[in-house]
Amino acid sequence: MLGHLQTIYPTLFRKVALREYWRERIPTPDHDFLDLDWLKQGSKKLVIISHGLEGNTHRAYIKGMARAFYKNQFDVLAWNYRGCSDQMNRSLRFYHSGATDDLATVIDHALANPNYEAVYLVGFSLGGNLTLKYTGERNMDPKITGIITFSVPMDLYTCSVQLSTPANWIYSNRFLKSLKKKIQAKSKLMPGLKIERLNKIRTLQEFDEIYTGPLHGFQGAMDYYQKCSAIRFLESIKTPTLIVNAQNDPFLSKECFPVNDKNNFIQFEYPKSGGHVGFSQSKGNGTYWSEQRALDFVTVTT
Repeated sequence: MLGHLQTIYPTLFRKVALREYWRERIPTPDHDFLDLDWLKQGSKKLVIISHGLEGNTHRAYIKGMARAFYKNQFDVLAWNYRGCSDQMNRSLRFYHSGATDDLATVIDHALANPNYEAVYLVGFSLGGNLTLKYTGERNMDPKITGIITFSVPMDLYTCSVQLSTPANWIYSNRFLKSLKKKIQAKSKLMPGLKIERLNKIRTLQEFDEIYTGPLHGFQGAMDYYQKCSAIRFLESIKTPTLIVNAQNDPFLSKECFPVNDKNNFIQFEYPKSGGHVGFSQSKGNGTYWSEQRALDFVTVTT
């Protein structure tokens, strides 16, 4: 019960006072676009923040992390996945847990600014899986100094099963309603997108089988899960990395709590409580535990 409370309360009730973002739209190599939201103050340090499933840069957990880093003299780049900003994206594809090509586009764009000497990546939930996969599958720019992730569904298949349990109905139903709405909206722009089976979908795994997988070049849900689960890429990570998953996170399967006995670059932390993207214990100044933990990790890796 505490895990559910810690998951739901910040989503519904947390308010984060933050100066207005400066939005920049950048092109993707396939002629689509990504909307980036910046907080700039001329810093030589930058944090790039990736949100969760059906999130965006205005979610409280993103704004809270952005505020914490901005107050600590960082520039901040929080980016919206395709279809997650105020305008539907142009291409047939959307985003998914392994779409590291878009994260690479964002990072390359940021690193084109020669003033940045140190860059940190922060990812939540789906954005955490995306960030870890990106880190493990390629040679990292040496300016990328640290990786910080929270509430990461590192094994996508078992987490899809976990989310489909009766105890998690409220979450899976909310995600499905939002995802289905996007498919319906895009079908009006692209008549070739078939929606005959949309209303029959009852689980996220069914959605991934019919839409996420095929729309993004996978054979289906299982092919997508197998190829995009971050747990397959952990051994290859060579950048200091922090992975924080709460033991009472209702979204995560037991496979998301591996024992780190192979890669000294990764620090696993499994606090007893925190829920999913919750970690709401505050220092009294509005800074959540997760935000302070991220700042502390940055201090160690600087």
